Amino acid sequence: MTRTRLALFGGTSAFYLAMVVAVLLSTWLVTLDWKIMLFRPYQQWPEIHGFLDYYVVLGQRGPTAVMVAAWLGWRSWRQHTLRPLLCLGAALLLLNVTVGAVKLGLGRLGPHYATEVGSAELFAGGDIFPSGHTANAVVTWGILAYLATTPRARRYLSALSAVVALGVGLTTVYLGTHWLSDVLLGWAAGLLILLALPWCEPVLAVAESWILALRDRVRDRLRDRRRLVPSLPVASGGPRPGYFPPGSEEPVRGPAGVAGGRAPATRSGVAGGRAPATRG
Repeated sequence: MTRTRLALFGGTSAFYLAMVVAVLLSTWLVTLDWKIMLFRPYQQWPEIHGFLDYYVVLGQRGPTAVMVAAWLGWRSWRQHTLRPLLCLGAALLLLNVTVGAVKLGLGRLGPHYATEVGSAELFAGGDIFPSGHTANAVVTWGILAYLATTPRARRYLSALSAVVALGVGLTTVYLGTHWLSDVLLGWAAGLLILLALPWCEPVLAVAESWILALRDRVRDRLRDRRRLVPSLPVASGGPRPGYFPPGSEEPVRGPAGVAGGRAPATRSGVAGGRAPATRG
């Protein structure tokens, strides 16, 4: 955590707290929310409604997480490290816990479900404040800039993620699914998660070491099992091992009923060493 990052974290935290207090006290911010809602931007500019319906998907948690995870998974494979995927997982976990807790705690209703003009619509069983779409756009696209390996790539990706997050937040206001204050708090919530990620790096390093060690142990066990050749029993009536007489390199084969083939001939030329019986 550099001094600049600590200063940004402190300033963003103060802005976050100010937004919450402004909505709790029903200040001018709530009045502005209602003015924008009653203006109904989606009716003022209906020609862009279709495009923005698709654009807002860039803030949905499922599709964006899949896209970013695919890219970071490829990077993990190329760089032989789990850090990109672990950073994404930690950021999404923090996002769900922090944003979800505030949503449920304040219980604000969205513009389409508002019941009283001028009211902040808090503690009414809603889950709209802060905007999850906006916070998710900040985190999932901002993680690419956080993991960039060069200053130039970090600048370009930071600008790209800022444009996407800004557009997603304003799109939700245009569609009437969020108040403006929801979006402002969503931007702050997502930025706080990105700024707090360096504090998670030691834990992620330990988790990576543990996962890689577990992978190596499993790989070694599988390799040892492949080296073991199982001995199969000989089926009844099947081939029998041959008998090697002394001084011979070829086995003597016999009927299957005699173990080791037929018995070798003795000096008398008769198997078993008995002379043949003759008449008289």
